[in-house]
Amino acid sequence: MSTLASLKKNSSLDKLKNAVKANQQSGSNRDDRFWQPEVDKAGNGYAVIRFLDTPAVDGEDGLPWVKLYTHGFQGPGGWYIENSRTTLGRGIPDPVSDYNSKLWESGIEANKELARKQKRRLNYISNILVVKDAAHPENEGKVFLFNYGVKIYEKLRQAFDPTPEEIDAAAKEGITLVPVNVFSFWEGHNFKLKIRKVEGYRNYDKSELEGLATSDTPAKGTPISKNDAAIEEIWKKSYSLKALVAPDQFKSYEELEARLNKVLGLDGAVNPQGATAGVVKSTPASDDDASPPFDEASVAASKKAVETKRAPAAKVETPAASADDSEMLNMFRELAEAD
Repeated sequence: MSTLASLKKNSSLDKLKNAVKANQQSGSNRDDRFWQPEVDKAGNGYAVIRFLDTPAVDGEDGLPWVKLYTHGFQGPGGWYIENSRTTLGRGIPDPVSDYNSKLWESGIEANKELARKQKRRLNYISNILVVKDAAHPENEGKVFLFNYGVKIYEKLRQAFDPTPEEIDAAAKEGITLVPVNVFSFWEGHNFKLKIRKVEGYRNYDKSELEGLATSDTPAKGTPISKNDAAIEEIWKKSYSLKALVAPDQFKSYEELEARLNKVLGLDGAVNPQGATAGVVKSTPASDDDASPPFDEASVAASKKAVETKRAPAAKVETPAASADDSEMLNMFRELAEAD
């Protein structure tokens, strides 16, 4: 236990300065459980990862991934960077979805465009094993969480659940497309993550699973490690995915509504003229963001509506192209918390 005498003796600015330096290096919102690939100055990057099967802690009813919906945009009152409560299930209300519904129903095209800019974005989260990370070799052999978008998910889905159309298209190229469990610890496939910068956006089109069927060879998976004991060790290091989207991970409707009102000036704090929306910028989207422009069905399912007035057409600014959504959301979340 510290005493006043020891405090007097050891009182030093060095301790305070070191703490500030540590905070600056780690970042206020960084979650070390998550891995992100690093790109060079040209925006190119490469890594090899292995998507892992359902984590042990999630039980037999778990999945190798969870879906997370987020909102990210800027209004006259700052940034709104929040997880959407619609992640919790169909019919669960979220203030942004309710507000977007009102904008859409107004019939004003500018309001519809604003709703599109404020749309929810779909992300997936899985456990991965980093196989090769030249930029940070210290990550190799470690288990992380990985936040990725629709395009990468579709590459996985096409391997384990190809559609009849995809099977027919492969057959025309002489490939027999047989579903494979890419998440399997014993017969799974490494994933080559290839990042390019195309028209200012991160592009993942060249990314691919290793060992898939070709016109010459059938699909062939590989074990993730040499024996079951090593595989079990990797498996038990996996993080719970269910916990990431549990109800206690989401702010209440009222908290989100208060933030939305501040960001868009709906409470009069920012926009005293009473307009329902001002200039809104969405978070820069990556090429991996392939979610629908506006999910009217999910909005219609919301039961609690935000009362708004029909407003003059709102000005909408198209954001500049930028990096991957998950990285950008972390940065913009810091900006939002600084407001």
